[in-house]
Amino acid sequence: FDNWRAESSHAVTTMTIKRSSGTREMTMESWTLGEDKALVRFTAPARDAGNATLQLGKSTYVFNPKLNQVIKLPSSALSQSWMGSDFSYEDLGRSERVIGDYTHTLVETRSEGGNKIYVIESVPKRGVPVVWGKQVLSVRDDGVLYSVAYYDQVGNLVRTMTADKIGTLAGRPYPIEMTMRVEAKPGEFTRVTTESAEFNISIPSYLFTKSNLQNPRD
Repeated sequence: FDNWRAESSHAVTTMTIKRSSGTREMTMESWTLGEDKALVRFTAPARDAGNATLQLGKSTYVFNPKLNQVIKLPSSALSQSWMGSDFSYEDLGRSERVIGDYTHTLVETRSEGGNKIYVIESVPKRGVPVVWGKQVLSVRDDGVLYSVAYYDQVGNLVRTMTADKIGTLAGRPYPIEMTMRVEAKPGEFTRVTTESAEFNISIPSYLFTKSNLQNPRD
């Protein structure tokens, strides 16, 4: 997570959603600060531009320019599809909650492409309200998140996120293309491609406010 978000980050990304009915593409700009603040704002195409999502700790807010209204999502809605993609609202902030909410076991270490891959099984702690029954994360020895497999409460694989292209971004190894595939939707996927990014930069605190979510400053 330190490699993915750093202390702060700003990125421009493209999200491609592949469906049986066709493919659509959206562009977004995102900012993160610390472990619990994230803002994502869509810039294209025109029909999606202005839609934005803000995460402040455990609270998630969405802004729809057509409604001109900020809405706080209930926790029950965080697992729902985000902007029609295979990602959920919970995925947006690249949240570190998995670290504290789960118990972790190293189940495998292997070598691949000159790197070590650590495979970690993460099982939720008793009483913690989480969606997944288990997550299996694969992390490279240079800090790159290689893949995440998400299982339901009875142990069935539901979806898998993979790093399909790894490169160097702003001087650090980085998963430039991340693809989410859902088991129940073969042939469909959502791919997020990071076009540019910068890390450990100064970000004004007003960026992560509900007022800025609705009325962004220049």
